[in-house]
Amino acid sequence: MTQVPQEPAGKPVRHKFAKKLFTNAKEGSLPQLMIAENENVQSKFVVQKVLELREQGVPLDEIAVLFRSSFLSFDLEIEFAKANIPFLKFGGFKFIETSHVKDMIAYLRVLENPRDAVSWNRILLLIGGIGPRSAEKIIDGILQQRTATSTVASFWEQYHGYPEPVRELFSLLKSLSPERVPPADKVSRLVTYYHPVFKNRYDDHAKRKKDLEMFEQIASRYDNVGTLLADLALEPPNESVADITAPGHEEEFLVLSTIHSAKGLEWNSVFVLYALDGRFPTSRAAESIEEMEEERRLMYVACTRAKEHLFITYPINVYDRESGLILTKPSRFLEGLSENLLEPWVIQLE
Repeated sequence: MTQVPQEPAGKPVRHKFAKKLFTNAKEGSLPQLMIAENENVQSKFVVQKVLELREQGVPLDEIAVLFRSSFLSFDLEIEFAKANIPFLKFGGFKFIETSHVKDMIAYLRVLENPRDAVSWNRILLLIGGIGPRSAEKIIDGILQQRTATSTVASFWEQYHGYPEPVRELFSLLKSLSPERVPPADKVSRLVTYYHPVFKNRYDDHAKRKKDLEMFEQIASRYDNVGTLLADLALEPPNESVADITAPGHEEEFLVLSTIHSAKGLEWNSVFVLYALDGRFPTSRAAESIEEMEEERRLMYVACTRAKEHLFITYPINVYDRESGLILTKPSRFLEGLSENLLEPWVIQLE
């Protein structure tokens, strides 16, 4: 009779299976580790490389971009839309489809255009005690006052007859209305105002909070709200990339996916985003051996989805609000790898 070693009660028994990786391919390019100056440079590199691959004959549906968490693709989604690259996202909503991001966009839209009745209706209904009928009356009053007001600045003065919560909103919007206030500051103050509503409305607000943090980061690279809103309004097209469409591929879509949703799938070319310690693995994973091992397995899954080309990217100087640290180092899972296995590059965009 053979005795099997037992772990302490309450802990799962862990089994380690040895893996011997091999390939039948005779030749091929090394995986590349791409170091980006910041998050937007990372996104622009991916866009540029996708277009290059497409010109080389790799179909869009043979290209995938993988990431640890859904919010990590938001900046890239905007760049894909600007470049007319169609994509499908798996494992999370697209950036502009999330309801809390739509709320933030509505605040910015009424700042940019105080006659936007649809956006007014959305943000007024977020206020406790304001229902559809009250919102309609307030919007009618807003439109009448806006018609009678010659300038945007003087318009924001006309709010004294509204209920206290509405006056509070108007007071905030008035303070944010000057063009000299940078978009990043406007978004930051709107997020602070929105936070109590946000916590009350969503049970998973702690998870969604990362989306709002990413929104603030995206806003920081814009000089005015109008340009930010224009880019957010862009939708990826329903056809292949213009001018480089291959015959018979009218319905090509690049894949954006969380790594969890990519298990069991393969593509010709794969990008793994944010291979940055603190993002992948996450900062929280360091608190548990089991969680860290799960992160390691996810990295293994991500890297083994590529059949021909693998690009692992990470931006530097990323501020992590949760830990209060500046993230600059590549994922610990990449430490110690020889340049014979992983070719490092620093991204320089022209």
